[in-house]
Amino acid sequence: MMDILQILLSESFWAASLRIATPLIFGVMGALLCEKSGVLNLGIEGIFAAGAMCGWMAVWLGAGLWGGALIAALAGAFFGLIHGILTVPLGLSQHVSGLGVTLFATSLSYFTYRTALPNVSSPPRIEPFRALDIPLLSDIPFLGPVLFQQTAMTMLALLVVGLVWYVLNRTALGVALQAVGDNPDSVDAQGLSVYGLRIGAVMVGSSLMALGGAFLTMSAFDAFFFGMVNGRGWICIALVIFASWKPGKALLGALLFGAFDALQVRLQTEVGAMVPGQVFLMAPYVLSIIALVVAARKAEYPRALLTPWFKGQR
Repeated sequence: MMDILQILLSESFWAASLRIATPLIFGVMGALLCEKSGVLNLGIEGIFAAGAMCGWMAVWLGAGLWGGALIAALAGAFFGLIHGILTVPLGLSQHVSGLGVTLFATSLSYFTYRTALPNVSSPPRIEPFRALDIPLLSDIPFLGPVLFQQTAMTMLALLVVGLVWYVLNRTALGVALQAVGDNPDSVDAQGLSVYGLRIGAVMVGSSLMALGGAFLTMSAFDAFFFGMVNGRGWICIALVIFASWKPGKALLGALLFGAFDALQVRLQTEVGAMVPGQVFLMAPYVLSIIALVVAARKAEYPRALLTPWFKGQR
């Protein structure tokens, strides 16, 4: 028990938790924007993979780190556009379309990788984002190492949380976006485009999801590997429900999962010889499911979520 307490009070543990949570922060913010507009985006797992591959390959081809992040975001927007067109004006099943996008984006990413590097046994390495060392701020006890010695993409993820909260709660665009997820008829009555708002939200949300994938290859690691997304997209979908579609709680949920994951790695080191490793690996997911079940009972979801809307119909 004392060892666990020491782990939980250490700077390195919380720094690792934030680092692990970063792709989830991008993903959960993207999923939240999509669902706030009334569209469930189950394409997130494939969009993660596409963002990881496109960002890494762009950097490998010489686009630079921020150029790779931009290309990853554009790739996410492309898949978001596909999902938006299929589900918004065409009104197809959001579940089926999302799963189709996941399969398409994942397969296309792997195919592109194999086509570009047919004879490579191990993926080429790139120079990833390095941890920042912000003067003065990084010297603050505890908070300095945890918050201000992360990579630029982690700082960007935290900025995105604040931006999403501000847009949703302090701007006319945010009011319209939330209205289109609750009562699209009222939005149409105001002369605003329901289709435009929903497709735009899905494209922006998918861009954020792709940045979560890009973090894996451009910040957490330095190469692209098959299967590296490892279910993070599905965790993000669950975290949106856990957060009751609120950006602040979504950030908390991502950090909570990151802490669970960081803790299981350290517990394996402490007591790994006495407990099978699979127990530690599944622990973050089991704890997340428990937290989801507890939180979902009180969640207030967008009332028009999963409901197709067609202009002129009531």
